[in-house]
Amino acid sequence: MAQLMSLLVQNAILVVFAASFAARLGLPVPAAAVLVLTGALLAAGDVSVVGVVLAAVAANLLGDGAWFYAGRRFGYRFMRLLCRISLSPDTCVRRGESLITEWGGMSLVAAKFVPGVSVVAPPMAGALGMSVRRFIGFDVGAALVWTGLFLGLGWVFRNQIQEVLAVMAQAGGIATVALGVLLVIFLAVRYWRRRAFMRLTGMPRISVEELHDLLNGEEPPLVIDVRGKAGMQVDPRRIPGAQSYTLKALQQRSLDLSHAAGRDVVLYCNCPNEVSAAQAARVLLARGAKRALPLTGGLDAWVASGRPTSVD
Repeated sequence: MAQLMSLLVQNAILVVFAASFAARLGLPVPAAAVLVLTGALLAAGDVSVVGVVLAAVAANLLGDGAWFYAGRRFGYRFMRLLCRISLSPDTCVRRGESLITEWGGMSLVAAKFVPGVSVVAPPMAGALGMSVRRFIGFDVGAALVWTGLFLGLGWVFRNQIQEVLAVMAQAGGIATVALGVLLVIFLAVRYWRRRAFMRLTGMPRISVEELHDLLNGEEPPLVIDVRGKAGMQVDPRRIPGAQSYTLKALQQRSLDLSHAAGRDVVLYCNCPNEVSAAQAARVLLARGAKRALPLTGGLDAWVASGRPTSVD
């Protein structure tokens, strides 16, 4: 452990860059903890303050910039991919939508501190057409706030951190094993939470072909588009005749849903695993809908099948 700490001091700038860049790419790396530890080392005068800050800001800009470009290039499909591979629950797209719709460019600052959203905000900004200059300005500001906060925490609590490091150095291999166990527990908890969330939203789905047949039948179902405002701005197409209600709106008791009572309802979104549509379906079932089913694959599956769409 003593050799590990010595290595960290000698390569603090490189470690901060690598950890920050990995975190911005969405990897489960405790970059904030690395910055806090580095803040304590800064207080001891062993590391260059300017070098650490520049490394963290450059890593944030490079990582976020890659996702920003991908969002501009590939749009909403890329954000769905990000959430599919993320350890965070599949609500990350919807949370990212809400954040950037309500906060605009400042969402890039807020997203740094919201688990599961920090990777979604940059491609969302790109997909929604934020200018490169504006993105760079907000992202650099966000990186400075994020870096300064955690470095500052390390600086303020430097005495306590150095005491802990001294104990860990004496513990040697035991401390290293303990850190490894804590990391495994952290990843296991995140995975368990994801699985639990997926079980919560698990329910029967309806395919595009089945929905198409029902729409041509004698009693067509009510079709509801539960995408957020940002999602509809990125892709304004919708299934013909679909009504638009966000998940948040459907969850409000004040919303009149009498037209859905006693009817079959099909809901769709553009989120991974139809999570928002599944949550909305549960809301409608609880409020008297005869049957409420998420559309497998959402709007993307409908479009890919060659079925017609409409634009309001």
